Amino acid sequence: MVPALRYLVGACGRARGGFAGGFPGACRSASGRPRPLCGGGRSASTSSFDIVIVGGGIVGLASARALILRHPSLSIGVLEKEKDLAVHQTGHNSGVIHSGIYYKPESLKAKLCVQGAALLYEYCQQKGISYKQCGKLIVAVEQEEIPRLQALYERGLQNGVQGLRLIQQEDIKKKEPYCRGLMAIDCPHTGIVDYRQVALSFAQDFQEAGGSVLTNFEVKDIEMAKESPSRSIDGMQYPIVIKNTKGEEIRCQYVVTCAGLYSDRISELSGCTPDPRIVPFRGDYLLLKPEKCYLVKGNIYPVPDSRFPFLGVHFTPRMDGSIWLGPNAVLAFKREGYRPFDFSATDVMDIIINRGPAGVRAQALDRDGNLVEDFVFDAGVGNIGNRVLHVRNAPSPAATSSLAISGMIADEVQQRFEL
Repeated sequence: MVPALRYLVGACGRARGGFAGGFPGACRSASGRPRPLCGGGRSASTSSFDIVIVGGGIVGLASARALILRHPSLSIGVLEKEKDLAVHQTGHNSGVIHSGIYYKPESLKAKLCVQGAALLYEYCQQKGISYKQCGKLIVAVEQEEIPRLQALYERGLQNGVQGLRLIQQEDIKKKEPYCRGLMAIDCPHTGIVDYRQVALSFAQDFQEAGGSVLTNFEVKDIEMAKESPSRSIDGMQYPIVIKNTKGEEIRCQYVVTCAGLYSDRISELSGCTPDPRIVPFRGDYLLLKPEKCYLVKGNIYPVPDSRFPFLGVHFTPRMDGSIWLGPNAVLAFKREGYRPFDFSATDVMDIIINRGPAGVRAQALDRDGNLVEDFVFDAGVGNIGNRVLHVRNAPSPAATSSLAISGMIADEVQQRFEL
């Protein structure tokens, strides 16, 4: 397996609907491990696939694209519970292309963000997707923040972030005339993009290469097929059955789940552990009124406080010219709960700010209640476990990193499933 992947191993030993000795038939080697795919390819019916990706967000679509471009002879399908693609975390975020400065050196977050940002800029140029490399300032406004700012600068250099500079008050004012601070990190490679547009472009690439997208398919169960009396070819070649809430089902050989806010529940459906659990945090944004948008040119962030897992309230320009201020981070009472129960405008909001959108972030917690800070991939054992790869925790900067993540997932799928 890819050494860098963090795994929760041995968690998928229970194989629901299977046989104690493993599923008999054409898709297993004498050693009991899955052998290379049994052909099928383009001749597979619309209800049977070699590989199924559960989740039509940016990570799932990037992974589907990477897999079909690498394995064009295989039949690959994407299942999405909504009627449209990329409508949850992918469609509810600030749109920032992160540089990779914040993350622990040598972590997957750091490596994949730096790689992913470069790949994303290249992809957008190739596809004609609009983006702005507007840069970012991380600004210290108090003397006690300066040591943290300097340490963050050193971390960015360790992570290989290009173009970083420590700048003083005069240079801050040159870049952001209405921003005041003692010292700042200038991150020129930070940008903004519409991630839903990027995700839909991934979907188009995938479908043009022969992939299938099934929307309105909310997964209810994942199990091993029960052998029919006739020992049907479909049952042997496609031993995993995925059922939806409407009673429909598809069959496949292998499954990759990229279920975001529902990654723990989808894992549990397949007989794997629900840990780490997903705890949803809602982030609310405010909007500067249009006549005040001249106050902000690029991204302006505070120096992060290590006591908290989020980056702090910041100003972010959007592709439509608006300026977002936020987000806060509050526990959401619903995984797709984008609206708070109540809201009262303040005098400040009446003057310069309008109510803005909200997003919900899937934050993984381990059994001890600690926030899981890095990407987590779960591959188990047993009849279903050795046919499933779960993307269990893909928090920000997953959108920035999506192309790099997809390459890593494609590598692991190829090696683990012996494609």
